[in-house]
Amino acid sequence: MATNRTFTMLKPDAVEKGHIGAILEKISASGFRIVAMKLTQMTKNDAETFYAIHNQRPFFGELVEYMTRGPIVAAILEKDNAVEDFRTLIGATNPADAAEGTIRKLFAASISENAVHGSDSDENAAIEGAFHFSGREMF
Repeated sequence: MATNRTFTMLKPDAVEKGHIGAILEKISASGFRIVAMKLTQMTKNDAETFYAIHNQRPFFGELVEYMTRGPIVAAILEKDNAVEDFRTLIGATNPADAAEGTIRKLFAASISENAVHGSDSDENAAIEGAFHFSGREMF
């Protein structure tokens, strides 16, 4: 059964380019409610832990460097069918392949600088949300 929450991060490239407001507006206009949000910066250990599933991939070091180079916006979003609907909203990892109007089509520069993260399953949404937020930070 699908849950009604998902996790997202606006990545360093989106924050650096000043796209926080525009991305949050797209999220809100798509019917998501923000139940937790913060501007923060991941440490090297944070990024290595969060992306541990990729630690054997050749791009892991670059991913960790990218995710620690500047602040991110972490958020938990609520909506019916949240994970699937948010994945549709953000679009394909490669912005060249992303559908028109998706967040990545509008704001991402490349596969590696793709503006936003979205959980890929209900289980990962819960894990990723708990990584960034305590229970008292969710409303």
